Amino acid sequence: MKKLSVTIITKNEEGNIARCLSSVSFADEIVVLDSGSEDRTVEIAKGFTDRVVETDWPGHVKQKQRAVDMAAHDWVLAVDADEEVTPLLRESIQAALQTGDKDAYELTRKVFYLGRWINHCGWYPEWRIRLFDRKKGEWGGYDPHDKVETTGSVGKLVGDLHHYSYRDVNHHLTRINEYTSIMARQYFEKGRRAKFHDMLLRPPLNFLKKYFFQLGFFDGVAGFAICALASYYVFLKYLKLWEMSRNDI
Repeated sequence: MKKLSVTIITKNEEGNIARCLSSVSFADEIVVLDSGSEDRTVEIAKGFTDRVVETDWPGHVKQKQRAVDMAAHDWVLAVDADEEVTPLLRESIQAALQTGDKDAYELTRKVFYLGRWINHCGWYPEWRIRLFDRKKGEWGGYDPHDKVETTGSVGKLVGDLHHYSYRDVNHHLTRINEYTSIMARQYFEKGRRAKFHDMLLRPPLNFLKKYFFQLGFFDGVAGFAICALASYYVFLKYLKLWEMSRNDI
């Protein structure tokens, strides 16, 4: 079986990190890269692995790639501190490492939100490459919406990666504010500009897509909240981009 390194980036994740680390205890190595936690995250992580490194924060993509570069083995499973590898997914990962012939593998991530598992809204099934040979793959995408990019062949794994994304609505709103600022800045630096129609049309169209076409209504109040806040996310992102364009900052 190929040797496996698990990489995790953290900051103030004491409520999640033990569950995450317990779920990846089958790995040959676990690398935790922490960027200034003020809670017990580092202390808890050191109870699971001796590869806990404290460092600065260069952004989501660079930090996740930094963790991959620190790994001892070429095969990497990248998980977030608020995620958990389920038993079925663990078995699938181990089978891929033993007999698989691909260079990277996608898995499905399932989110727990407002007291229930979300099955629609574009949140599930959400296929993401997380297991990969770092000789043929690396982290890319836009901060904070990073993704693994590979030049090799891609297979699929069985089993879900559980994601405990937001503690409550207030936490969700805080993340929306943070992430839209990052996205707007990246768009601006790449030369994109926002028009009035971006703010007028994109948010409601996004809601319609998620709530009706992606069947968000099947997820009850939680589904409605996800779709409404996703629409707000789009509005706020383009509003901030418009503000940057207007002020030329």
